[in-house]
Amino acid sequence: MRSIYKICPASAWHEAERRGVYRGSADDARDGFIHFSTASQVAETAKKHFSGQTGLFLIRVDADALGEALRWERSRNDELFPHLYGELRLGAVVDVHHMRTRSDGTHDIPELAP
Repeated sequence: MRSIYKICPASAWHEAERRGVYRGSADDARDGFIHFSTASQVAETAKKHFSGQTGLFLIRVDADALGEALRWERSRNDELFPHLYGELRLGAVVDVHHMRTRSDGTHDIPELAP
């Protein structure tokens, strides 16, 4: 199993749990896909897009369960990033972790599976 990761506010994730599907953030809707990161990209994604934010979850997803809707496309630093063109079915979710925010605005990132 290959893992990919999504950082999202706890409130958005709780809404996804109620609906049974995650449809993405406003940025995801604007771009036409749900942004994900690999294990090696999560820390930089958190720093660049979520610095100082509290109440975040890190969602671990089985990339293989997403099928052809998952595409690997070049983005930041010309790296390949996973993008999901469609909704995230909660059955593909492996783990949900709370991301603790430090006093300097950075986040504790748990040890991540590749």
